[in-house]
Order: sequence, then structure tokens, then C-alpha cells
Amino acid sequence: MRSSPSSRSPVADALYGLLNPIPFGCFVAALIFDITYARSAEIMWTKAAAWLIVIGLFAAIIPRLVNLAQVWFTSRRAFTRAHRIDFWLNVVAIIAAIINAFVHSRDAYAVVPEGEWLSLLTVVLMAIGAIVVATARPTVEVTP
Repeated sequence: MRSSPSSRSPVADALYGLLNPIPFGCFVAALIFDITYARSAEIMWTKAAAWLIVIGLFAAIIPRLVNLAQVWFTSRRAFTRAHRIDFWLNVVAIIAAIINAFVHSRDAYAVVPEGEWLSLLTVVLMAIGAIVVATARPTVEVTP
């Protein structure tokens, strides 16, 4: 979706587009590792999931700051309601991931099932946000 050139920065769009998929990939991999740990009881999987959650959280900082600036501090006409819904779903997903990082800091046997549910919640919230933005109708801005 492209609106008037003055409302969005191409550099910010490129940075957001480049970095936004990284946290989602880390959180999906952490969910897969949590499920694998629950089925195998091999401690390596839960430790790897813990690292992926932390990496995903660090990788989520820059895209969320860009998203915050674009959605809330630029021209309101440039972004649809879907972008605001995506923003809040991602914020809630990051909060769930922070709680999940604390859960994964426990003993490996204390991670299941809470870690699995938090990983699933994080992935589902981020996926719903991406789907909402992808299916939103673009706004057409008429310039005088």
C-alpha cells in the first residue's frame, strides 16, 4: 500500500519489511522446539527455544519502533485501521513472548505446558496481525 510520498519514508518501509519477518520466524521455530521438547523430553530443545524467544524479542524492537512511528506519528490517512490492529496484536504478542522468556528461564521440566501455550499465543497473535493487514483494502488518498 502506497500513499502520498510525504506520509511515509521509503527507508522506514524497507527497514520494516526487511526486519519484521525475523521475530515471527524465531517465535515459530521456538514453538516447534517447544512441541518437540514436550514429545521427546530432550532438554536441548527447550534451551534452543529459550534462545530463539530472546533473539525474537531483540529482533522485534526495531520493526515495532518503525511501526509505532509510522502508524501513530505520521499522517493518519496513510494507514488503515488494520495497521493499528496489527500494531496492538504485535504488542500483545511481544508481552506474551516476554512472559514466555521468563517461563523458559525455569528448569526444563517446568516449561511444559505453559511455555507451549505462550509460544502458540505469540505465533497466533502475530499471524492474525499479518493476515489482517494482508486482507485490508488499501486506502486511496486523493491529493488536490
